Amino acid sequence: MNIDELKDKRVAVLLSGGVDSSVVVHELASRGLRPDCFYIRIGPEEKEAWDCNSEEDMEMSTAVAARYGCKLQVVDCHKEYWSEVTRYTMEKVKAGYTPNPDVMCNRLIKFGAFHEKMGWRYDLIATGHYAQTEWAGDKKWLTTSPDPVKDQTDFLAQIEGWQLRKAIFPIGHYEKGEVRQIAEREHLVNARRKDSQGICFLGNIDYNEYVRRYVGELEGDVIELETGRLVGRHKGHWFHTIGQRKGLGLGGGPWFVVKKDAARNILYVSHGYNPDSAYKKDFKIHDLHWLTETPKRDGRASLHVGDFERSELPEGYIPVSFKIRHTPEYHLGYLEMTSKSMALDGGEAMIHSLDKIHGVAPGQFCVIYDERHHRCFGSAEITI
Repeated sequence: MNIDELKDKRVAVLLSGGVDSSVVVHELASRGLRPDCFYIRIGPEEKEAWDCNSEEDMEMSTAVAARYGCKLQVVDCHKEYWSEVTRYTMEKVKAGYTPNPDVMCNRLIKFGAFHEKMGWRYDLIATGHYAQTEWAGDKKWLTTSPDPVKDQTDFLAQIEGWQLRKAIFPIGHYEKGEVRQIAEREHLVNARRKDSQGICFLGNIDYNEYVRRYVGELEGDVIELETGRLVGRHKGHWFHTIGQRKGLGLGGGPWFVVKKDAARNILYVSHGYNPDSAYKKDFKIHDLHWLTETPKRDGRASLHVGDFERSELPEGYIPVSFKIRHTPEYHLGYLEMTSKSMALDGGEAMIHSLDKIHGVAPGQFCVIYDERHHRCFGSAEITI
């Protein structure tokens, strides 16, 4: 966190009730700042058993704000969440894709709807994400956290450039264990509270239950891809994703989901621990979204050991690292840009991975970094 960036700035903190955002308040207060704190209320459309966390979240947020003499205000983004994030999620799953509601929640709610309601009054918006930023001249970059397990740049890779310029991540330079230590040292009320494992803002709700509520169930066939043999039934293709192995309920496994026919509600599966049909090295991405600038080759020595030497790279091939799901590991590969994909946003491109990747699914976000997975360029949706 660059303290000079905070000088004479009006700062808003998004408090969730968890330990991470609470330590954000401590970090700012320990530097003489008194930010205004906000709790974003979402909640289900009706009172639900799985909404029990929201009252505790609010209690924790209230206690932390009071501890540091900060004002706390509740901002209701219920309507925006259910009309935008939920609509996006359900449209994608019904079409057979694998969406990421947490990614869109950051763009549409935390840095979107909140900004429209209250954030516009502030110079900076602070959150408890494990991410960092750096300035290079007049350009602000999203950069990775030193904690590879907790790094959340992939969840931020769809925010707009103007949202990034207003964002600060005061705990992004810490590892998770260090944040816990600070919370315990300062005797914060939620120092030992477990991290939320659910969907953004929805607490402990199970993802399949979330989908079932809005899409329902519809039985369909499970067919072995190689033979066309019917091997089972499912309750809706939207409950399954490419690469899935567990939860299929099929005997004689292992089985992997390798293809979906959304129009006919059919799941195609392959048998074995490592079927070739479950892996890809090359795949198309579209709706390119760059946070700061369009990726381009630099003059540094490449980290890649692949099909090309840097001097032999075809036109438009850029060495990058990337990930397609929230894991600590990055893949090395090439981003193949075309003249249509050189604009700051939109267009299509190809990813050429140096290694085979399991479970590449349409609808997932491919998050693209420089070779050293330091700067995050942005992201794009995987397409067929």
